[in-house]
Amino acid sequence: MPRKALVTGANRGIGKAIARGLIDRGCEVYVGARSKTDALDAADELGGTGILLDVSSSECIASAAHEIGHLDVLINNAGVLYHGSTLANPDEFRSSMSVMFDGPYELIRAFAPGMVERGYGRIVNLSSGWGAFSEGLHGPGAYGVAKAALNALTLALSHDLPDTVKINAMCPGWVRTRMGGASASLSPEEGADTAIWLATLDDDGPTGGFFRERQPISW
Repeated sequence: MPRKALVTGANRGIGKAIARGLIDRGCEVYVGARSKTDALDAADELGGTGILLDVSSSECIASAAHEIGHLDVLINNAGVLYHGSTLANPDEFRSSMSVMFDGPYELIRAFAPGMVERGYGRIVNLSSGWGAFSEGLHGPGAYGVAKAALNALTLALSHDLPDTVKINAMCPGWVRTRMGGASASLSPEEGADTAIWLATLDDDGPTGGFFRERQPISW
């Protein structure tokens, strides 16, 4: 049986590259996007299954979880980036936390119990060096705060989950996407590599870590 995976924000950029990489490795991949049309179009191109998934909506998460059923691999990739100061716009702050912390938390709550029951799971949280205290928490606006919170969630859940369900965070680096811009140094495929590696870890692979280019980095 192929592993069943879900990638959020998978209709473009790094998420789409992750979905393609997992499909190439034989996974059955659900391509999640806020627009059903975007999800279906990307899924048709990649050979996956499109699913409407707005990670800022609890109702949408519940509906997607019901439609998918069990899951072996969860990639929390969806993100937003605002450039205003952290205190400037509370709506942007709430949106950042909703998409990059609350949504991943609810998705993990929806799917992790089944992973534990079946004795296998891989959860990958797309984070950033901008959310690392070791790198000065330099993310603009609420982005760095949300990614730091996601890092904390990753580490905390690694203590709660058995070793058969591996949860890790990763920084893709500066990637040529709509968010990263055309001047970025890495292609989406290069940015996706570490996430794909973490999503397909062997039984003796790491859990509770933070990685860039397949190497551990400091929180």
